[in-house]
Amino acid sequence: MPTVLRPTTELVAVAWIAGLFDTPIVSTTLPKPATDQTISWADTGFVVVSTVGGSPNTYVPMRNPVVSVDCWATNPHSGKPPWGKANNLAETILAGCQDHQNVPRPLTLPGGFPAARVLSAYALGEPQRVPDDQASYARFNFPLALHWRAE
Repeated sequence: MPTVLRPTTELVAVAWIAGLFDTPIVSTTLPKPATDQTISWADTGFVVVSTVGGSPNTYVPMRNPVVSVDCWATNPHSGKPPWGKANNLAETILAGCQDHQNVPRPLTLPGGFPAARVLSAYALGEPQRVPDDQASYARFNFPLALHWRAE
């Protein structure tokens, strides 16, 4: 019997948030520095999402997860974290939650997964600064609730 691909919360969250930006800066892990120690996302910042809670609907095929959103920024030429750049990523995502052209929005998922639709997205808290990163990265974190279904 062939494997049936089904959308996941992390695929949906990455695709929805990625649609708010012009460049591919969203994933489930922070990219490692290149072999020459350059950081590919130094100019743009980077967003990392991971599922932290929520529940699927008991009776209908809808999901109501909570994802943790980490917005990262770095300046490889300075030891001072670029807090404003990381915070701007978070604020862009919050603005996307209130943009009625983005919610609801159909999503094309990668890797042959079926499409999904985000019906609502909203922050469950203010973006918070996460201090004391050893690499002098700036990081803001906030929880994001999604309401989505497979198409």
